[in-house]
This record gives sequence, C-alpha cells and structure tokens, in this order.
Amino acid sequence: MVSTPAQKKLTKEYRSIQASPPQYIVAKPSDANILEWHYVITGPPKTPYEDGQYHGILRFPKEYPFLPPSIIMITPLGRFQCNTRLCLLISDYHPDTWNPTWSVLTILVGLLSFMTGDETTMGSITTSDYTKIQLAQASKAWNCSENVRFRQQFPELYQQNLLYVKQKKLDEDTAAAVKAAAVAAKSVKSDANSGTINLDELDLEDRIRILLENEIKGRDNGGINNREQNDGLLKLVQRFSMLGVFVAVVAAFANYFRS
Repeated sequence: MVSTPAQKKLTKEYRSIQASPPQYIVAKPSDANILEWHYVITGPPKTPYEDGQYHGILRFPKEYPFLPPSIIMITPLGRFQCNTRLCLLISDYHPDTWNPTWSVLTILVGLLSFMTGDETTMGSITTSDYTKIQLAQASKAWNCSENVRFRQQFPELYQQNLLYVKQKKLDEDTAAAVKAAAVAAKSVKSDANSGTINLDELDLEDRIRILLENEIKGRDNGGINNREQNDGLLKLVQRFSMLGVFVAVVAAFANYFRS
C-alpha cells in the first residue's frame, strides 16, 4: 500500500519532469507501481560514456520522501555492477544522510555526476576507458536484445533503438564493402602490373574494362613501334636516293668527256 505522502510527492515530481525534461535523463514511474521508477541516462559528450544509453531502476520505500530509494543500474557501462544496489549518499545505503527535500531529479543528477567521476563505492567497478567506450557503442543494441524491462517501460526509445541498430548495421556493411572493393582494386592493379592478372576472377564489367585498356595500350604501343619503323625506313630510302643521284651525276660527266 503506497502512503499518501509518497504517492503525492512522486506524482508531483513526475509532472515536473514531464514539464521540464532534464538534459541526459529520462525517468518515469512503472505503470503498475509508482514506487518503482525506471530511468535512462544518456552518456554526456566528452566522456567515455558519450551517446551510451543506460537503463536503471529506482525503488522507493513507502516512507518516501523521508527515506531514500535503492539505485540499480541494468545496462552494462563499465562503471557499476549490473542489477546491484549502489552505495551512494543519495541511496538507501545512507538513510542518515538523506534529505527529504531531495527529489527523483536530485537522485538522478547525483547518479550521473558520480557515474562520470572516478570515485569508488560498493557496487562500482573499475574498467578502462576503451571498455567504457565499447559498452557505450553497444548499449542501444543491448537494450533492444537483452533488456526486456527496457522494451516494456520505454517502447518509443525501443523503436528508435531498432532503427539506430539497423542503420548502424547498414553503415558497417557499407563500410566493409567499400574497404573490400578498395582491397580488391589494389590487388587487381598489382596483378595487372605484374602481368599475372586472372580475368576469370573478375566480374564482367571489370573484365571488359581491363581488356579494353590493354587493347588501347597495345594499339598505342604498336603505333609507336610502327612509326619508329617507318621513320627508320624513310631515312634509309633517303640515303639510297641521295646515293642514286650522285651515281647519276658521275655517269653523266663520264659520258660527256667520252664524247
């Protein structure tokens, strides 16, 4: 049974969040139980969590706002253990430091601040920035495929994630195809230069292109050779022609003097 103060305060806080959504944070109560809230934190820029999508749960006691909630992270991020209560000054581990004037937004802003810091506590883990970045890039796909509660509580985000994952897969496939084509082209060029190209391994378009290039190249080279041969022949003819003129002149002079 939810106490009237807890229900009133949580309802008011939800309206406030809807009216003025905070940056990097989405939060809403469960449809079945207002004491269970689900949140999604988007990793801020210039952090290892950038563009990551981290789903978690706040479980409020019926004595709220006089006692704090438990805080749990579900999506792997390399900072907290998953599905484990986190020991923070704003969580149920420290009811002695809890302030009843704090709100859902106060809790989640504090969690985001702690998440992007380096402090350790019960429920935190230590990983490299590389691991955090990899988990951030995989977080939306993970929430789609592995996180049933995320799909139930955030159906719109789930649909957006599906589109994101599909586009990302398409981009990766396209990049892989472009890379493979570049490698193949480089290989073909190398084989062509070495004279060992295997046309049977190429598709029709590439075979036609290479055959035409070789044909034109051969024709050009043949033309050059023919021109060189023709030039040499012309020079030889010219030499013989000059010799013939000289012989004809000598013969004319000889006949003159004989007569």
